[in-house]
Amino acid sequence: MREASLPRRIGAELLGTAFLLATVIGSGIMGAKLAGGNVALALLGNTLPTGAILVVLILILGPVSGAHFNPAVSMAFAARGELAWREAGFYTAAQVGGGILGAWAAHGMFDLSIWQVSTTVRSGFGQCFAKVVATSGLLLTIFGCLATAPTSTPYAVGLYITAAYWFTASTSFANPAVTIARTLSDTFAGIAPINAPAFIVAQLLGAFVALVAARWLWPAPPGGRDDSAPFRA
Repeated sequence: MREASLPRRIGAELLGTAFLLATVIGSGIMGAKLAGGNVALALLGNTLPTGAILVVLILILGPVSGAHFNPAVSMAFAARGELAWREAGFYTAAQVGGGILGAWAAHGMFDLSIWQVSTTVRSGFGQCFAKVVATSGLLLTIFGCLATAPTSTPYAVGLYITAAYWFTASTSFANPAVTIARTLSDTFAGIAPINAPAFIVAQLLGAFVALVAARWLWPAPPGGRDDSAPFRA
């Protein structure tokens, strides 16, 4: 399939990230409403829709833009020489903008104030270290699938995020655009703006760790990578 134009790819990143955040925040609101104060049940209600929507979004938008929906992913592919840095900048802007729109859409669907600022404190070494682990694991999932089983990428990413919600202390914050959008939602999924910069730095550090590990684990074949793969992020 011929590569989509840059405006179409940017539009796909904006739309996909908007739906991702509408799901993350909306399912958190719904989960908290229905769980009757049971935080574990609310988290489960937040987890399953997030993993599911990632599979759907990657399947439908992967052929258009690569379905990054994540500045850490776009920057990692730029560092690998598989996306121009200029395009990575456009992707990042679309992802951040789409994430904010998705947060506002979730608020609107639940009749909440559109403009909010989160008051949920998420801080400490364990939380930040969890960001490094969550993001490096996500990038390794993507790179590993693209190297060995490209068509499995949507399912592997969805399953990884579903698992990381539960095995990381931070409930799988692995995306700077998601982090920014969540500062604008004083709901179950929110994070106080003062905590966001440390999270974003940790996420970018996790992406760097994954880049180094992936280069060693799955070295590029002679002559470069195979661009005919059925799914390329």
